[in-house]
Amino acid sequence: MRGKLAPLAATGPKVWAAGKLGQAQESKTGFYLVLAYLLFEFGRPQELLPFLRVIPFGTGLSVLILMNVLSSGKLDFSRLQTKLWIPFFALMAVHVPLARNNFWALMTFKDMFLLFCVYLGIIIYINSLERMMTLMKMWMGILFFLALMGVKSGGHGIGAWMGDENDFCMVMDMAAPFAYFLLFSVTGVSQKLKYLACLGAFLLGAMASLSRGGFIGLASVGVYCWYRSPKKLNALVVVLVAVLFMIALAPETYWDEIASSTSEETMGEDGTGGARLYTWGIGMKMFFYNPIIGIGQKNFPWTFDIYEAGEKFHDRSFAGREAHSAWVTLISELGLAGITIIGLMLLQCYRDLKFVRMRFAPVDIKKKHGQTIREGEDVRIYLARAMEGSMIGYIVSSVFISTLWYPSLWVLLGFVVALRNISEEPVAEASSLVLKPGQPRKVTLPRFSARPLSPTR
Repeated sequence: MRGKLAPLAATGPKVWAAGKLGQAQESKTGFYLVLAYLLFEFGRPQELLPFLRVIPFGTGLSVLILMNVLSSGKLDFSRLQTKLWIPFFALMAVHVPLARNNFWALMTFKDMFLLFCVYLGIIIYINSLERMMTLMKMWMGILFFLALMGVKSGGHGIGAWMGDENDFCMVMDMAAPFAYFLLFSVTGVSQKLKYLACLGAFLLGAMASLSRGGFIGLASVGVYCWYRSPKKLNALVVVLVAVLFMIALAPETYWDEIASSTSEETMGEDGTGGARLYTWGIGMKMFFYNPIIGIGQKNFPWTFDIYEAGEKFHDRSFAGREAHSAWVTLISELGLAGITIIGLMLLQCYRDLKFVRMRFAPVDIKKKHGQTIREGEDVRIYLARAMEGSMIGYIVSSVFISTLWYPSLWVLLGFVVALRNISEEPVAEASSLVLKPGQPRKVTLPRFSARPLSPTR
């Protein structure tokens, strides 16, 4: 009997390993396409090398990702966020013939479809913890480079949608939680220094922008990071060092700009605060007249004069201006339908991240409502908290800037769904990914006729 089973025992693991290798190789192209998209959309080397500007990298890579997804046969609509893209596209499609500016409604529909292709690539090809960490390391590298370029250029991003200093600061606010929590997830000094350098670069980038709304977003991220930190005392030290770092290196104009946020000149009827409130008021009027589906994507500037109805802000018309708020943009352009769709997406992201946090938290920590985690625990807990913090940075910063149609939010949604997907692996496999010092490694060999663990969904 032993002689008959020996060949099976000898070949079984090899076949299983070969199957895993074949699955990994099958989707490697899609994974690299996702990494390439992030590089060209956020790092934007084409802005630094003029001869590359003629190549539409964003569009081309999005189409290639979609083609790869369709050919792989792995298209998956099981997650609520993915399903909600369908009514989202239906809503935007309705506006293409109805909106006042059909061209911009159509172009925004196209841009969002290309972002959906990238979203699909992220949730399908970021299908293991190894790939997620490769993505995170590259993501940190891209944003670190972006931060340095922003400091060099006086607070502006590398062209395109990050050219404005407020939009650039929003990206820095979203990046900071990743550097902060990944700092706690590693034990080696060199690794900690890398993430600490990233955190410092993101803070410098945010300060260089002189963005008052971005500062509020950064402050909200700071409070969240401390609240969710693994060790409150250590976290307090890191936060205090970050504050001292900002005080020591921020130019005097930065604090003058932040202080002016509450000045009479800014908040008064004649200041920028008054102008923003006036713009938001017209946006709410658009919503009241079109409460169900709104006025159409990217049509706020083109319909402003209609709802302004001859009204002026100190003899000035703001027709042609953006809403200066992602949420006023959402309310006015997509109405209750858009609010419901995007609201459900964000709510499900919170639920997914809470699932990850609670799944990998030790029993004794769960009794404390998941408020703390211990160094050395599964890195997915840290990633979940980083994504929560990043989402808070986006939500708060975007109160003051029109970022709804930028890639940032939609890429982050993909990160969240991908993290949820790879967090549903069997506990035995998940627990073996992180070991505490001195802990013996327990390896469970695959059994013949048992279903093997797969890195893909």
